[in-house]
Amino acid sequence: MPSRQINIVLRQPEHRRAIDGAGDPIHASPLADAEPQQTGKRTPSEGPLSDIFKELNQLIGLDNVKALVHEIYALLQISQFRAEAGLLSNAHVYHMIFKGSPGTGKTTVARLMGRMFHAMGVLSKGHFIEVERADLVGEYIGHTALKTRELMKKAMGGILFIDEAYSLARGGDKDFGKESIDALVKGMEDKKNDFILILAGYSDEMEQFLATNPGLPSRFPIQIDFEDYPIEQLVQITELMAKEREYVLLPQTVMKLKQHLAEEKAATWRAFSNARYVRNILEKAMRHQAVRLLSQYVNAPSKSELMSIRPEDMRFK
Repeated sequence: MPSRQINIVLRQPEHRRAIDGAGDPIHASPLADAEPQQTGKRTPSEGPLSDIFKELNQLIGLDNVKALVHEIYALLQISQFRAEAGLLSNAHVYHMIFKGSPGTGKTTVARLMGRMFHAMGVLSKGHFIEVERADLVGEYIGHTALKTRELMKKAMGGILFIDEAYSLARGGDKDFGKESIDALVKGMEDKKNDFILILAGYSDEMEQFLATNPGLPSRFPIQIDFEDYPIEQLVQITELMAKEREYVLLPQTVMKLKQHLAEEKAATWRAFSNARYVRNILEKAMRHQAVRLLSQYVNAPSKSELMSIRPEDMRFK
């Protein structure tokens, strides 16, 4: 029986929704009418899993991804309860496709999932190995399959994350990338309970990649679309990054950033790297602030000045 494919589309809201643990009510089972109705999403209150969910909930946006991670956690927890009750507990396949632009949280979420699967006993190690085409494709016949198998061997017990995975199918029939795909497919079948493969890349390119092999889509039961962040969330991400570095964006600086992001996102011909883009802007502003402060002050600036990113510090060229 073919596995059911889960398609999750990340719809980034214009404002961050408060994360307070509240969710849709969980209705009591018809087999237990007398039980009180439970509300909210139950997540671990202590231990490694609690830390993982705290980190997940601190991420800006990604509401549908957070819901999916909770679904997986709930499934694994209930499977444990079923096993303890002597009920059948079927194994699931968790290979995934992450589709979206750079800087939309794909790598971060993959790392968190690896830690969660380890904490829940699905993966023996939970480590994270990130590779790209150059790490997988060799220079002669047979070399590619060997390199691919070696990387899968290193990933056993953890996550193998392949960024820009569609590049494996770009070279035509004579390209060695196809050899890597074949080795990956075989490894997914032979070692499906020993590691989790996550393929990531731009949405359109990943759709084309999946279309090159009719058997590929069904091997990835979970497919997630990571959409670009709206401007408000990009500003929140920038302010959070600044706070982590003990800097503050002045209100005029925030206004300048918003205007620039609106112009940049309107330039649809240009690839936009989301959180990665605003991180680079912030780090550039920090450098400009340092030069400005050295030129303005003979002695050490005040703590407030050391923390403040002014509009003139934020340049985009």
